[in-house]
Amino acid sequence: MSQPIAIVTRPTARASRGLWRDAFRRLMRNGPALVGAVCIAIFVAAAVLASVIAPYDPTLGVLADGKQGPSLAHLMGTDLLGRDEFSRVLYGARISLTVGVVAVFFGLAFGSVVGAVAGGAGGKVDAVLMRVTDVLLAIPGILLAIGIVAWLGHGQVQIMLAVGISYAPIFARLLRGTLLALREADFATAARAEGATPARILLRHLMPNALTPLIVQATLALATAIIDVAGLGFLGLGPGDPRVAEWGEMLTDSARFLQSAPYLIFFPGAAIVLSAIGFNLLGDGLREAIDPRLKR
Repeated sequence: MSQPIAIVTRPTARASRGLWRDAFRRLMRNGPALVGAVCIAIFVAAAVLASVIAPYDPTLGVLADGKQGPSLAHLMGTDLLGRDEFSRVLYGARISLTVGVVAVFFGLAFGSVVGAVAGGAGGKVDAVLMRVTDVLLAIPGILLAIGIVAWLGHGQVQIMLAVGISYAPIFARLLRGTLLALREADFATAARAEGATPARILLRHLMPNALTPLIVQATLALATAIIDVAGLGFLGLGPGDPRVAEWGEMLTDSARFLQSAPYLIFFPGAAIVLSAIGFNLLGDGLREAIDPRLKR
């Protein structure tokens, strides 16, 4: 008598929804990344709605109300000139985030062009561009930014250019290394066998596959860019207008009151730290989410 045959069914693997959909799904399950995204959202909302949320004009104050501690009338106290610290922190978010984002975008664009040309052309062009990049990488980024601002002068545009140039070599080196690795991939070899030109291979095949590490690096660079912008302001290389509320210059103006009015240092310093932590957490989570080795 024949024995019944047991049929064992295996659960079907979950179909992949695409790289970015899978990455987004993993990102939504990453607790630290969500915390970082919430921190960033709060600061972005504060920057956009500063004129609505701020209870006072950040440039105006009453001298008689100078150096008052936190209270119901002034949630974060007042500075030496009687200006509301809470309003200045809100408007400072607008300047610091804008300058940081634009600086990273400029560095990403300029560095990507250099890295794409070096990785796509190769040969002497690659050698010359990478030697210039190595020289810039040998200089600490904040020192390079200080030198550029000292040369160009004070102003938000100058700070954006200075910080962006200091980050461009990092993006150039990263993109160039990624392109060199992808040039020997099967899809690139197949494109060359079909007679595709080097420019078409670079733009249609290599660059779309090399954008992922650039996006992650840009997110992480935003954290240090905000710190660099605040550092330039703390060194007196900020916008140049003492009426402008910028986190770095707020620290400079309050440094001499560290013992008598420590809250003047604490609140803008906390804003810098929390925004940097938010971008770092989001960048780390994004890197884990789009890492192909983590796909299930």
